[in-house]
Amino acid sequence: MASINLIEAFADFKEAENIDRPTMMKVVEDVFKTLLRKKYGSDENFDVIVNAEKGDLEIMRRRTIVEDGAVMDPLAEIAYSDAVKIEPDFEVGEEIYEEVNILDFGRRAILAAKQTLASRISDLKKNVLVKKYGDRIGEIISAEVYQVWKKEILLLDEEGNELILPKSEQIPQDYFKKGENIRAVVKKVELKNNSPVIILSRTSPSFLAKLLEIEVPEIFDGLIVIKKIVREPGERAKVAVESYDDRIDPVGACVGMKGSRIHGIVRELKNENIDVINWTNNIQLLIQRSLTPAKITTQDLDNDKKQANVYLKPDQVSLAIGKKGVNIKLAQELTGYSIDVYRDTEGEPQEFDIDLEEFSDEIETWILDELKRVGCDTARSVLDLTPEELERRTDLERETINEVRRILNEEFEKG
Repeated sequence: MASINLIEAFADFKEAENIDRPTMMKVVEDVFKTLLRKKYGSDENFDVIVNAEKGDLEIMRRRTIVEDGAVMDPLAEIAYSDAVKIEPDFEVGEEIYEEVNILDFGRRAILAAKQTLASRISDLKKNVLVKKYGDRIGEIISAEVYQVWKKEILLLDEEGNELILPKSEQIPQDYFKKGENIRAVVKKVELKNNSPVIILSRTSPSFLAKLLEIEVPEIFDGLIVIKKIVREPGERAKVAVESYDDRIDPVGACVGMKGSRIHGIVRELKNENIDVINWTNNIQLLIQRSLTPAKITTQDLDNDKKQANVYLKPDQVSLAIGKKGVNIKLAQELTGYSIDVYRDTEGEPQEFDIDLEEFSDEIETWILDELKRVGCDTARSVLDLTPEELERRTDLERETINEVRRILNEEFEKG
């Protein structure tokens, strides 16, 4: 029968689109009621019956039998003489049910119904996907690499839904091949050209937070709380934690025996160094902890300007600043304070030194700023570092470094 053949044409949608049956039946019913309204002007006296089990559909027309010549509404009533042609036993006042042959609608109308149904199913699928991943923002998921492009990676979840991991959300050391399973956190769900796009991230602080939650049961149970995470993906991360149970050492719990809990996370993050510190509301203590692994001698705070001047032994300055200035940058993000690092030379023989600002007529300002960024604020603090170390820690070329050193050395030779 035509009705069964038609519904079979929609079987692929019914099975594959992950849409529950009541919703599916309602959509099919709505589409065919629209078809009825177009043909008859109303769908009031028609019943659309969808059998989800068998995958078929029936449309029944319901009319009341009236005396010949008394038909006022042809849609709701049928003359007695016409009714007995269908079934001789009918009497006036009874209701008559007839099956509507879908082919009566015409080939063009049926095709339009198919297209409408396909469109409605497509919209439903999008809504299901948006709802599913909208509810999972901030969660870790595992997906398979399907396609690797220059600017992004296309992944497939267990249901074949497409997910995107942009280059900007990948750790610099990440390298993935087709077929590989990778973990990432759901960052956001966007709509592009009316289609949902699920964006994943491996650089988000929430990715590290969820990895810690998986590895550290005390975090999952709420006994330890992650107060703040700052990251330079693939380089370094700082995690401030606090325990709600005095018997639990939050740092020790996160690191684990001999680093057992943190090792797996470090590997997942491509050997990113993770500093776990105790959170405190004492800003002086927080700044001291945030500059781990460096040890501070003294510090001056300006709470109004949120500025901290930190003094360290000469051998601790490079540790505080870190490779490419990452350590001090993360400490500033974690504490919310601007931190300037100074060499503490108290107790050491004092040497004649010159502030870098004195060289502003010979050395360009941006070069001076770059040297200050890595803690070199005087001439001797620059000369105490080798050209190789200066090149590694700053964004300056070797030629520029050599020229700066020449200018500074000349000034001391004059003295």
